[in-house]
Amino acid sequence: MSFDSTQEIGRRIAACRRARRYTQTALAAASHVSYAMVRAIERGARRPSDEVLEAIADALEVDVARLRADHTGTERRVHRALPALSEAIAGYDLALGPPARSPEELADAIAAAVGWRLAAQYGRIAAVIPEVLADAIRYVHTAPGTEHQDAARMLASAARTADAVAFKHGAHDLSARLIDLMRWAADRAEDPLVQATASYVRAEMFFAARAHAAGLVALEQAIDAAPPPDGRTQAAARGALHMRAAVLAGRAQSAAGAETHLAYARQLSRQVGREGCYLGTAFGPESVRIHEVSVAVSLGPDHADRALRAAATWTPGIELTAERRSGFYIELARAQDWAGRPTEAFTSLRMARAAAPQHTREHPWTREVARNLRRFHRSDAESLTHFAHWAGAV
Repeated sequence: MSFDSTQEIGRRIAACRRARRYTQTALAAASHVSYAMVRAIERGARRPSDEVLEAIADALEVDVARLRADHTGTERRVHRALPALSEAIAGYDLALGPPARSPEELADAIAAAVGWRLAAQYGRIAAVIPEVLADAIRYVHTAPGTEHQDAARMLASAARTADAVAFKHGAHDLSARLIDLMRWAADRAEDPLVQATASYVRAEMFFAARAHAAGLVALEQAIDAAPPPDGRTQAAARGALHMRAAVLAGRAQSAAGAETHLAYARQLSRQVGREGCYLGTAFGPESVRIHEVSVAVSLGPDHADRALRAAATWTPGIELTAERRSGFYIELARAQDWAGRPTEAFTSLRMARAAAPQHTREHPWTREVARNLRRFHRSDAESLTHFAHWAGAV
């Protein structure tokens, strides 16, 4: 069942095309779809098939869910990629020959995939990451001595990007193996900043297992081992660890521990000075503010008012990564639901979807809040039912 009209899909495609300053002719050429078909789709006369829609989305460099909200092609791409990812890392400690790409080509491919991760475009990652990861592993084993550390850094980044696909889609065993690969690569990079990033990502395993106290201990050890915050990147790496430690402390029901880590993160964000992406992780004053909401939600329903106060009169800026903006609105929706504000909670869920459709769709709290709103609140029932179907909450 599709909830987007043919006309709405056409309007979204036209808007994305204009934003990229493509003509219809240029879009047709880039997507390998006929010009007549592009024209017909944009004016709402033809409904694109899944294959045509995915080709147009790739040409426009957007996630397909931005063009059709209920599209399930991303899930198909991801689930097709998971066995290939497992195969790629099965023998990561074995030398299996040279990579197919040059180091420069591999670096470009990883950089593109990292950009898609930050934009929560998991379908685009899934289409390429098994081969990219396999090449990154081969490069580590064949790189000359002078290139070995750079090769290991590239592998750590590729493994993290692959993990985003696995973790967000519930393949937690594969995610754990990818994180082990990232840590293996970080050790070979002999770079404490890459090792700090690996520790940050490893916390996912503790979230998934709900081993919050153990995860907090692991992150505090990583903070102790991180390099001093003498520069912006070093301060951001340490600050990101404190942000994640604050959430784990909240999940462990340690309000004092959460506030201590938040205080350190605030201090480091002021030192960094501006929001940015450091070693693949968003950090800065806005990220810390988002984590204030995350901590309050982690502490439970009794802290809903604290989450609402942290989010009052403020919205995350467009300079933040799409995934982080989406996460903010999902957690805010949970607090609003707890506080008995169903209309605001539904608005927040829709804001999350607008920021990062696939991240929102795969987030378990999206389904939890949508299911609860649909069960207990009947205002805007038709739109809410459509959203709940899209999110898999019914």
